[in-house]
Amino acid sequence: MAKRLLLVEDEPGLVMTLSDLLTAEGYEVRTAADGQTALDLASQNDFSLIILDVMLPIKNGFDVCRDLRQQCLRTPVLMLTARGQVVDKVLGLKLGADDYLTKPFEPLELLARVEALLRRVPADQAGSTTRFKFGPVTVDFRTTQVRCHGGLIELSAREYQLLCYFIRNIGTTLSREQLLREVWGYEAEIQTRTVDVHVALLRQKLETDSRNPEHFLTVRGLGYRFVDHAE
Repeated sequence: MAKRLLLVEDEPGLVMTLSDLLTAEGYEVRTAADGQTALDLASQNDFSLIILDVMLPIKNGFDVCRDLRQQCLRTPVLMLTARGQVVDKVLGLKLGADDYLTKPFEPLELLARVEALLRRVPADQAGSTTRFKFGPVTVDFRTTQVRCHGGLIELSAREYQLLCYFIRNIGTTLSREQLLREVWGYEAEIQTRTVDVHVALLRQKLETDSRNPEHFLTVRGLGYRFVDHAE
């Protein structure tokens, strides 16, 4: 089955050229000419990879990439831009892009980057970038529904955002200050037990035994770490 790519570019000539190139290589290509349309398509469909221009109408590529990652969509993103500054490349990568290609580029280089990114995607994730499973829990990023043992689990908006941030940073030890800053938008200086309370709620709702968690682990003196399996 052909892998589906989303090409997000507002230059008609380049869209035609890249679409023809990728189709000739056996890919199924859908296109979007602005950032909001791209975000809607990516949120509602499974794509193997997104080729994303930075300079787009309505919503720029940086914002699209950030919003995709905030929704926990893990589809690989290759960013295209005429802006070659290092700071732009760093920003794109920090926002969740997987690779960066500066215009003008050779068609063969684009194909090589696409193939390399697709090789990075584990076989068990192919075609399922809108879902994540751990233990008895399934998270559907498209519908924002969370199920445990098949039953629908009610999470508050903040609990869901915290869960998504843990998933995006699986295996990484996260300090309370980092979680406050990235999930709540609080400054690190603010002292609060908000993080502890919300982690406890996630454990109660998603762990088999909240007193002996297998996934939402406490790292003493440092913070928390989310893992797929018990350590």
